[in-house]
Amino acid sequence: MANQGVVKSAAMGAPKPVSRRGRKQRGAVRWLVLALMLALLALTLFPFVLALINAVKTGPDYAANGPLSIPTSIQFDALAKFWDMADYSRKLLNSTLISAGVSVLAVLLSLLSAYALGIGEVRGSSVILAMLLLGTMVPQESIVYPIYYMAKAVGLYDTQLAVIIVIAVLQSAFGTYLLASVMSTFPREILEAAEIDGASRWEILINVVVPIMRPTLMVLGTFFFIWTWNEFLIPVVMLVSNDNQTVSVAMGLTRGQNLSDPILQAAASLLGIAPTVIFFLIFQRTLTRGVAAGAVK
Repeated sequence: MANQGVVKSAAMGAPKPVSRRGRKQRGAVRWLVLALMLALLALTLFPFVLALINAVKTGPDYAANGPLSIPTSIQFDALAKFWDMADYSRKLLNSTLISAGVSVLAVLLSLLSAYALGIGEVRGSSVILAMLLLGTMVPQESIVYPIYYMAKAVGLYDTQLAVIIVIAVLQSAFGTYLLASVMSTFPREILEAAEIDGASRWEILINVVVPIMRPTLMVLGTFFFIWTWNEFLIPVVMLVSNDNQTVSVAMGLTRGQNLSDPILQAAASLLGIAPTVIFFLIFQRTLTRGVAAGAVK
């Protein structure tokens, strides 16, 4: 009787065999999902491919065949012209320094603020987080002029330090909200054990919280770097000297009231996109690990 019960329960718990019709339906759904993903991939890569094929064309080739044609010959004249005209090497260094500075400073500000709001005993932390979330929705156009006058008042106008401070503070609002949400679910047993061992709050942050949240911090820093690289409004308002401007600002040199060169614009777009793509490919594994670690936690 016992054996019969075991056999019966095993039979009841065994998965039902999938019919041939069910397998065909699953296969059709998979092919449909694959087709949709390939279509989305093509739409995502289209601007990059368009910038690439037009950046290496000649003017007559573009005029005769249009922007969607394959170039008849590969020329790098437009790339070299934009590189020299915009002093691209200097702009590339400026963008790298500003983006790296914002990434480090914004992550540090977000970490300290989120530690106080998510783990510390701060009254009204939920209200503060809600205000920070609302702050991320404020358009930059509405605050750029007060920022401009404050930078002029303290003598930081037309300096890269001013851009780093402003963008880091703006982006730390989102970083604080994100990290505070993660820290609010932090295991209290670990924190209490560290307190029993005599660790101070600063030691808990450095030795307990940061090691566990390192993947999340690296993902946040990577996004801050990419967002800052693509920032245009604040650098174009705060940086007027040619030696301090960034790549995104230099891309505006290809278009003016009496200037419109599509080949030069494509070259500028390609040189503006390429560093962020390379940066993303280098840190792709870091992003994957950080997202996976956050999902597991």
